[in-house]
Amino acid sequence: MTVAVVVGAGPGLGLSIARRFGAAGYDIALVGRTRSTLDAGAEELARTGVTAGCFVADVTDRRALIDAFEAIRAQFGDIDVLGYSPFPRDTTEATVTGATEVTAESLQPYLELFLFGGVTSVRQVLPGMIGRGRGTIIVTTGASSGPVVHPPLGNIAAASGALRNWVLNLHEELRDTGVYVAHVALATWIGRAGPASMPDTIARTYLDLHRERRVAEVVYGEHGVGSPPPAAPVR
Repeated sequence: MTVAVVVGAGPGLGLSIARRFGAAGYDIALVGRTRSTLDAGAEELARTGVTAGCFVADVTDRRALIDAFEAIRAQFGDIDVLGYSPFPRDTTEATVTGATEVTAESLQPYLELFLFGGVTSVRQVLPGMIGRGRGTIIVTTGASSGPVVHPPLGNIAAASGALRNWVLNLHEELRDTGVYVAHVALATWIGRAGPASMPDTIARTYLDLHRERRVAEVVYGEHGVGSPPPAAPVR
């Protein structure tokens, strides 16, 4: 396996995932919405001897996302690893609603970001992976997608929870095909909760999942994989 695509390749976790796979010998395709951020990431990877390409696409623009994957295949060939880890541009009170305030309108942008962007990205690589009998897909959301109950993130939780549910079902259905699918639920504020929350540390989990190919999901908290997330009580 030689080509890894990172969708949501910002300067934090996305770039750290790219660094991990690049150091393991993969060519890297960086997909994100900001050209300057992608260029900076590719330049950093190049300084360590990693071949990297930049592909601009907002995951909420399905046509642009499909075009990006077509360009990746034209430059690199078959895609062996897909990491999908987009994060919202804006999580202010203007865009995030609690569980009782969720409306179709408040949910739509996050469905586009998480579910529709995730499904579109996976559909670009899954048929080829199944045909070759190998491949890895790792999808990231916040832990409010299911492992943690957090009502203040009502619309984000509903949309990311739909993506998580689909990914877990994919893991089960593809179990005997050679294609490995996993979900990472982040129960920590990246870079703000001690050493284990640093992007480079979290990114180790992705390479470990790819190599071990066992579990459908890991919950990553303030002390690493499997640390108990701060769940709200359910009455």
